[in-house]
Order: sequence, then structure tokens, then C-alpha cells
Amino acid sequence: MPRPMLKRESKQETGSLSLTSMTRKTTHLDPVEIDAMLRKKRSAAYVKACQNLDAGGHTTNQKQVAAILGALRDEFPEIELAGIFLGLVSKCYLGDPYEVHTLDPAGEIIEHYKKGQSLPGGLEKARHLAAMGSYAFIEVYTDCCRAIGEDGSVSVVKG
Repeated sequence: MPRPMLKRESKQETGSLSLTSMTRKTTHLDPVEIDAMLRKKRSAAYVKACQNLDAGGHTTNQKQVAAILGALRDEFPEIELAGIFLGLVSKCYLGDPYEVHTLDPAGEIIEHYKKGQSLPGGLEKARHLAAMGSYAFIEVYTDCCRAIGEDGSVSVVKG
């Protein structure tokens, strides 16, 4: 029997998968399906995690940021939010002069903003809703804001 001249190496998987392949089950959703999923009531665990934005005071540790971003990924495992989700904005309870605080998922930072200080990256459109304190927090997307109530209910605000 002839021996092969070229040795074929068998490639073994290293066991490392990208976060996207591990957490995203469906990759091809149309905008209408994504919108319908994002209109669903939020879980109590997710609402609680997002309400803890003020817990760290002026400084927030990375463990807290990771917990909030993990809760967000767990809430929407089938949707790739990168590119459409801009961040979270909510009323800041640290007291004067602070008005709102934000969570920037790209930079993985929580920042507190004073009255009149502009919010970066498209988050300004949620400032008024957040500052009123009528909602637990506001999810900001490229096309709209989703105001999340204490009970997880979702109100979509376009424009």
C-alpha cells in the first residue's frame, strides 16, 4: 500500500470560541424581528442589575460594569446589539450637581453627568426621560430610546 507523501496534520480545536459565537444563536434577524424582541418586558434580574448604576458612587469598579453588561447579553442572547445599542441612561441619585449617569457598552464605563454637561455618543436624546425619574432607566439605540419601567415594562420613544 502506498504511503502518502504529504503528511496531513489534524487540526484540533483550541477550545476558544468567540463571545459572539457562544452567545448569539441567531445571526440573521431582520429589523422587524429585532424590534419585536426588544419590545418584550425585561426580566427582574436585568432591571435590578441596571438599577445598580449608582451603587458605586463617583467611581465604579469593572466587576459592576461586567455584571451589568452580562445581564444585558443574557437578556438578549439571540440579538447582536453591537452597532445598534448605544448605552444606558438613568437618573443619578448622587445629588446636586449630578443629574444623570450613563453606561457606555463600548468603553465599558459608567459616568455621572452634571446638569448642562452634554452626554456623548447619541445618549443626549435620553437625558430628559432619564432625568424625570419616571423610568428605572433608558436603553438608547440608534433609532429610538426604550424607557424601562420598574416592573420591566418597555415604552418605545422614537425621534
